[in-house]
Amino acid sequence: MAKTRPAPAKHALFPGTFDPVTLGHVDLVRRAARVFERVTLAVATHPTKTGLLSVDERLVLLRDASSDLPNVDVVRLEGLVVDGCKSLGAGVILRGLRDGADVEYELQMARSNRAMAPEIETVLLAASPEHAHISSTLVRQIAALGGDLAPFVPKSVLTLLRKRRARPQGS
Repeated sequence: MAKTRPAPAKHALFPGTFDPVTLGHVDLVRRAARVFERVTLAVATHPTKTGLLSVDERLVLLRDASSDLPNVDVVRLEGLVVDGCKSLGAGVILRGLRDGADVEYELQMARSNRAMAPEIETVLLAASPEHAHISSTLVRQIAALGGDLAPFVPKSVLTLLRKRRARPQGS
């Protein structure tokens, strides 16, 4: 008798702080939208990270960046990613990899998530070479120093951050 295999995962949850969303994030979302029937971008808060943008701003910017992808949704995520997967019906956690440091971190997270929820798989998607150097941390540093963010972020993020820079101090 042949073993029955579980149905392929059709819904992937892509969690992150997305502070701010970068062209690397957008590339991963577009590629994931071709692989999975449904992709949910989950904007999480991170207890050890200081935010550049509010969660509400990040939600708006992610929705704008993915507005042409009908199978992509954007939600706020509080708590554990595996709990978010369960409540949303996602069978896959999607994460991006830029370099070796990401591999170490993501493998640790994948193993921890698997220990808590063995029915949820983690898929690691390698960054495209043209975006592999981009991180939200890099973008925040460039923004703080007044540098040009155009090569790193979608236009909506660029517009918002330029408006902020143009505000007089104390506004």
